[in-house]
Amino acid sequence: MRLGVLDVGSNTVHLLVVDAHHGARPQPAYSYKTELRLAELLDDHGRLGEKSMRCLEQAVAEAMRVAEDKGVEELLAFATSAIREAVNGEEVIERVRRDTGVELAVLPGGDEARLTFLAVRRWFGWSSGRLLVLDIGGGSLEMACGIDEEPDVAISLPLGAGRLTRSWFTADPPPQREIRALRKYVRTEIAKSVGELTRFGPPNHAVATSKTFKQLARICGAAPSSEGPYVRRVLSHEKLLEWLPKLAAMTSAERAELPGVSPGRAPQLLAGAVVADAAMDLLEVRELEICPWALREGIILRRLDWMDGRNLRKIGEYHRNVDRRAV
Repeated sequence: MRLGVLDVGSNTVHLLVVDAHHGARPQPAYSYKTELRLAELLDDHGRLGEKSMRCLEQAVAEAMRVAEDKGVEELLAFATSAIREAVNGEEVIERVRRDTGVELAVLPGGDEARLTFLAVRRWFGWSSGRLLVLDIGGGSLEMACGIDEEPDVAISLPLGAGRLTRSWFTADPPPQREIRALRKYVRTEIAKSVGELTRFGPPNHAVATSKTFKQLARICGAAPSSEGPYVRRVLSHEKLLEWLPKLAAMTSAERAELPGVSPGRAPQLLAGAVVADAAMDLLEVRELEICPWALREGIILRRLDWMDGRNLRKIGEYHRNVDRRAV
């Protein structure tokens, strides 16, 4: 089966085409991206404006053309925090459905954390024991921890790198007072969840996913993506602490010159580093291993687990049932 996963995220609209069937590893066939940075386009009232909606519609329509060209049999389309938290999110989804025919399923933050956790568990396997998984997106930070394929704890916080950059920084590079204020805020928010994440004991394996963590690991010495997905890559907290003041002193253009850092992500990298530092420090993690699989792969794996499923709503219903049983 050739599946397409359309991820309308806070930074990009990303179509991933894979060849997959139940019991086998999904094989990537094609990837198509449009960078929109929706999390940074919300106005002061939390709305996506007319221009942003038109750009989103165009990006989704083009992704659908690519999916058709690549022979996609089934498309799984979803949106994350930028649209989930936009005041006019329902209007945006209806506009996309009306103009492109694509019905976006809006994933709750907890589901994002659970599905990312599933992807990481399948990548590293049961030998990893208790897993801690961290994912910094454009709009939110997801954290999950557990011993099985379903995490014991799945948390989403509004600490995405794009959101924080837009809300806290007024200059490039930002003044030290703004960085200190952001650092205090991020640590206060993450600290509220530490007890829940650690109540079953420390993790046997701490893992990170997402572009932000991959770029941080790269500038701290990890192997480039050209060496393939099976090379072990880690982000050391000690090295991250060495880089934080350097990143704080750089402009976005200077950060974009760093190995592995794209011009579109460079403005967000400092805020992402502040979040990564806080999470690693408060959770007492010295090293995070980078996983090449994340949310999109988690959705594919869940779909393959339920070959009789029709769409992403079944995933949402499943997780809601899990939540009700836990209460």
